[in-house]
Amino acid sequence: MITWLLCAVVVVGAVWVVSLRNLFRAALSLGLVLVGVAGLFLTLGAEFLAFVQILIYVGAVLTLVVFAIMLTSRATSAEPADVSRYRLPAVIVSGALFGLLLSVTSTLRPPALPGASEGAVTVSALGQALVTTFVLPFEVISVLFVAAMVGAIAVASAKK
Repeated sequence: MITWLLCAVVVVGAVWVVSLRNLFRAALSLGLVLVGVAGLFLTLGAEFLAFVQILIYVGAVLTLVVFAIMLTSRATSAEPADVSRYRLPAVIVSGALFGLLLSVTSTLRPPALPGASEGAVTVSALGQALVTTFVLPFEVISVLFVAAMVGAIAVASAKK
């Protein structure tokens, strides 16, 4: 029952993210989606992933997005563009891409990490893989976050 409730929270939040006109409220809806996904991780018994979801995505990325929204000037046009005619094709294309993604990934199984028993991933094995096998992607993401923060500061401090 709780899983279905969390799924509903995630879906409703995702619809709000793409449909709300207020950018700040859309970012808060994204936070609702990320917290719902963390709740789903908890129901699946993946407490570490739930913790990382809250810490990294809600705590860091969403905070960065909210600060970027608050610090940048709002681009206003005289008349907003009418995008209602693109909604049905967008829903059809999104549904088709989701179906394709689901059909391609339904047979995939996660690779076993070194030092973990068959089918189980321990936190120590994950930590060991992060600092050995996956150290380059981990550092690239760190540099990307720093570059995003520098970019947000540069945009916010630019003279109008």
